[in-house]
Amino acid sequence: MGCGNCGSGASGKPGGCKGNGGCSTGGCNRLNVYDWLNALPLYDGAKPYSLIEVSFNKGSRKEFFRNNTNYILEKGNWITVEGVGGIDVGQVSLTGELVKLQLKKAGVRESDVTKRVLHPSTEEELEVSCKNKGTEAEVLIRSRAIAKTLNLDMKLCEVEVQADGRKGTFFYTADHRVDFRELIRVFAGDFKMKIEMRQIGARQESGKVGGIGSCGRELCCSTWLTDFKSVNTTAARYQNLSINQTKLSGQCGRLKCCLNYELDTYMDALSVFPSHAESLETMSGIAHLQKKDIFKNLMWYSYHGNNKQYPLSIERVKEIMALNKEGKKADELHPVELEKRDAGGNVKADMGYVNDVGQISLRSLERGKKKKKRSSGSGQGKQPQGARPASGGAGKPNNQKGQQKQGRQKQGDRSNAPRPKTDGAAQQARPNQQNKPNQEKKTQQGGKQGASRPNKPRSNKPRPQAKGGPQKPPESGSASPNT
Repeated sequence: MGCGNCGSGASGKPGGCKGNGGCSTGGCNRLNVYDWLNALPLYDGAKPYSLIEVSFNKGSRKEFFRNNTNYILEKGNWITVEGVGGIDVGQVSLTGELVKLQLKKAGVRESDVTKRVLHPSTEEELEVSCKNKGTEAEVLIRSRAIAKTLNLDMKLCEVEVQADGRKGTFFYTADHRVDFRELIRVFAGDFKMKIEMRQIGARQESGKVGGIGSCGRELCCSTWLTDFKSVNTTAARYQNLSINQTKLSGQCGRLKCCLNYELDTYMDALSVFPSHAESLETMSGIAHLQKKDIFKNLMWYSYHGNNKQYPLSIERVKEIMALNKEGKKADELHPVELEKRDAGGNVKADMGYVNDVGQISLRSLERGKKKKKRSSGSGQGKQPQGARPASGGAGKPNNQKGQQKQGRQKQGDRSNAPRPKTDGAAQQARPNQQNKPNQEKKTQQGGKQGASRPNKPRSNKPRPQAKGGPQKPPESGSASPNT
């Protein structure tokens, strides 16, 4: 969310803002405010508002100062102001009439602002400020190690060093009261500066650190949100959101502040729904309320022990409640028909028996996989029903099926054994005992084939002709060529 001047430079490195006072979108300056009255010209004899708003540490902290100088300051100017025991360097974030609104929002009276603006910052002051600001990361790491050594239950999240290096403000979070008197002594001896400890909440810590939310935009607490209101799970229940701590929590570990944004709209929509409608008495039993569809003005009910849910309109629920109040039971629920479209885009009617809570069931796919596994496991080595081997055909079974059939023959099952290929004369001579040696010889030559299949009566169907051309039927009394 940076401005156009924050793109990459010629060498691929971030270009950054070209001294234009920060981005108006808030991406380069935390808690930035767009001054939409900055281009308004002043009339003759008018003086600008004496109070200005100054941001420190890239917008992490903002304070109001009184401008009693003759300098006309604009947004983005670096100025030197009064600090604690010295001076501090900040950047003008807001001027003019909008400062009055910021004072009212922050609850600060104009008479309470006593700190003054000294002058625009010089090059030497900016160099000293940049040098002292560069030590903040090292000071933060060192301070965390000292706090851990003293076994203090606290978390140091940010350190802000004054421009002249005479004061350091340590921001920390803690669940309980912390006695850091010894910690301040150690800090003052190591860092050689005045120490100020300031406790903040988890939401303020997230705003100082910054980041990207689940919506894909910068965190509200680090861009524009300054006052934090309490958020509880009741706001999520009113909006029909599942109570999932992982999805409802922000980067600070607390419930997301955006749960309060649309709460008033949901409350107005829920005012139309009847109250005390948790159960309805019908002839089929007692229907219990499962959820409320605020967008469609529907109330979903289901019977005990039944997973089917029935969507009812608000008018129908009120009718059943009126009957129950008179001591009568409704005949049926009369659910609303919901229009759903199939794959072709055609509208089809659905009585709402599907569980419409956003959950997808994969049981049907799992059952299909189980059926495939059973069919593949039971079909090994077995011939499908209704299939018959070709009598006297020239074709051969494939190797896989042949091996499966051979395995069944070894177990003693001869019902599915393949019929040995013989010509017509051999088939006529099967009852004779003289053909048995020939059959045994064929099985030995065939390799792993088992015992021969029992004889079956020949069918009267004409035999198919071989590829070599028409063959003459064998003469009566002729012997097999193998004999």
